Amino acid sequence: MKDHPFPKYEFTQIGDPESTVEDTLTLPYERRQKRRQRIVLDQGIEAALILKHSERPAVGSVLQTAEGYCVRVIAALEDISMVVADDAWALARASYHLGNRHVAVQINSSSISFERDHVLDEMIRGLGLTVVHELATFEPETGAYAKQQHSHHGDDHTPTHSRHE
Repeated sequence: MKDHPFPKYEFTQIGDPESTVEDTLTLPYERRQKRRQRIVLDQGIEAALILKHSERPAVGSVLQTAEGYCVRVIAALEDISMVVADDAWALARASYHLGNRHVAVQINSSSISFERDHVLDEMIRGLGLTVVHELATFEPETGAYAKQQHSHHGDDHTPTHSRHE
């Protein structure tokens, strides 16, 4: 990428969260899982994201170029399905069925959210629950073996221990 006029900036590292930022980068969940991609900063500047294998552009993290130019990652609004219930057992049951289908879910005390999918919506309705559609940020759980990086919701699925420890 260095010999090509595109891009102006190459973000190659996660910077200090207290750094002064010059711009922001708004990404949906799916794009926050990719460490190498072409991006357009919120002010319209084209750039490249080239992070280390174990790093992802998590919400709230600061991306930095070798020259020290910093931008903060923001979660985009996405079309999500939300299951709301006062019954913890019903939410646990919905979580089980979504997890059984390997669906990324965001779990809150009284709701479960997932990327909108009409088939999953019908499955949840079949369990007797109501599904509401909304535009919201999506920050799903990382999984029990995920390393916690710069935010609560990273995506490095490497176990934090090994069998040889």
